[in-house]
Amino acid sequence: MKLRMMVVGAGLALLVLSGLGCNRNRQQAVKLAQEGDLAVDLDPTSAIAKYEQAVKLDPTNHLVLYRLAKAHKKKEEWDRAASVLARATEIAPTYASYWYERGYALEQQAKKKAISFEECKEPYKKCIEVDPNKDECYDRLANAYLWTDDEQKALTNLTKAVEFRPTRIDYYARLADLYIRLNYLKEAEGVLKAAKSMAKPTDEDLFGVHVLLADVYKDRGAFDEMVTELEAAKTVGGKDHPEILFNLGSTYAKLNPPRKAEALQMLKGFSARACRSKEATKYKDYCEQSQTLIQQLQGAGG
Repeated sequence: MKLRMMVVGAGLALLVLSGLGCNRNRQQAVKLAQEGDLAVDLDPTSAIAKYEQAVKLDPTNHLVLYRLAKAHKKKEEWDRAASVLARATEIAPTYASYWYERGYALEQQAKKKAISFEECKEPYKKCIEVDPNKDECYDRLANAYLWTDDEQKALTNLTKAVEFRPTRIDYYARLADLYIRLNYLKEAEGVLKAAKSMAKPTDEDLFGVHVLLADVYKDRGAFDEMVTELEAAKTVGGKDHPEILFNLGSTYAKLNPPRKAEALQMLKGFSARACRSKEATKYKDYCEQSQTLIQQLQGAGG
């Protein structure tokens, strides 16, 4: 009897010691993860080493795995990020953010043609299954459908993204752009007007909304409305988008009658900002057209 009690006591002691060891490992893992957090912005490579040590000590800590994946993301190591996130989703399948980040990492690999875009759909679908309100997953899933030429499913998911985050003005622009490409101009106009009603006047994403709405009006031949939208786009984003000067100047030039002085001002401003900059090759066609229009306007007595 005494021998049996001694054996049982020894077993309990081992369990206690094992538990203490696990706790020490977890505590050390947390400490290493915190050190990684301090380093990750300036030295992601060092942070990755810390997180990997932490994972070895506590392999089931999905929070550390997630931080490790985000560090790989900083270095654009998409295959490693996706692999780590696969482990995180196995451990914590109800964390929508893990599914989203895994889908995103796979999507970046697909863009480099390392894998197919089909592979990134499933994580986004799982993200929506876990959290039906997570707008980012609808948005990225729509993008995956666009890459695989399924415009109707892309429309459905972009509409959901707008529905669940109506303050994200860029969602409206992406949805409207797809409608325009599918020649659903009336639907595009409705989406863009809804965006304008939701946005703050200084919202930078309004730039794209105004430009797209100008395209809708151009197709309709409503040139006054088109000019109004291009002028609004210039007000919102002219500083960061020199191409709007070309768009506006070329439109002024083609009005009947043309607004020559304003056209010249815009086109010369575009040439000065874009055609003599480091990004001149990006605007090569616009620059050539701009010079042609300037010569025509000056030759016409502008």
